[in-house]
Amino acid sequence: MGRGETGPVVSKHDAVGSDARLSWLLAGVAGMVGAVAFLHSAGYFVTFMTGNTERAVVSWFKVSDTQKVAGAGALAAIALIAAFIVGVSAASYCRRRFWKHHPHGPTVLTTAGLLIAAAVDFVFHGFDDSEVRFVPVLIITAAIGALNTSFVKNGEVSVPLSYVTGTLVKFGQGVERHATGGGTVFDWLGYALVYVGFLLGAAVGSTLSSFLSGPQVILAAGLLCGATAVVTFVHSDRKAILG
Repeated sequence: MGRGETGPVVSKHDAVGSDARLSWLLAGVAGMVGAVAFLHSAGYFVTFMTGNTERAVVSWFKVSDTQKVAGAGALAAIALIAAFIVGVSAASYCRRRFWKHHPHGPTVLTTAGLLIAAAVDFVFHGFDDSEVRFVPVLIITAAIGALNTSFVKNGEVSVPLSYVTGTLVKFGQGVERHATGGGTVFDWLGYALVYVGFLLGAAVGSTLSSFLSGPQVILAAGLLCGATAVVTFVHSDRKAILG
């Protein structure tokens, strides 16, 4: 990917190639898990660290008599942020140390996290419990943090799967370049499809949540992520190893 006076030049392969198509699917997984965790918990964000950061600050302030105890949501938000960072750091370490030839190894870590979270809820709260409890939510948040390291270029994350704000910023920049003649449709198409993937994942998670329990949908997401990990190895990582 080069850089000229008009901004970064996005190739067709970068926008809609095999890695790009995989990013749409993984963004869908993130959206699905985020929707389920939000709907089946006390409104916790496992993908939205901006929201958790806001909550970590504003929850200390009581602005009305009807508001809950000041600071009650702050500690939960801080714990979620910490879990997310742990997931990112653990996956980043594994990429450098163990997954040099397995670029999408984080999907394995995410799969393990989702399955462990579902198992914890099954064991302690039952198969049909509608709510996903806080400890499993922390595990899920770490798993989403790991998922966000799936695409790395020059040592930095190139496609932040659950960072929708950043995706929309890049989409807007690409639209501007294309509209003013400084770019092509591929400058924004890939970001648009990542966004659509996240939206569709959230819709699927919300639909499943209407007739399945929280732990059951987390299990389904874990199995989907596991299948994705197999696909990435067969169609992407295996080529890197053999090539």
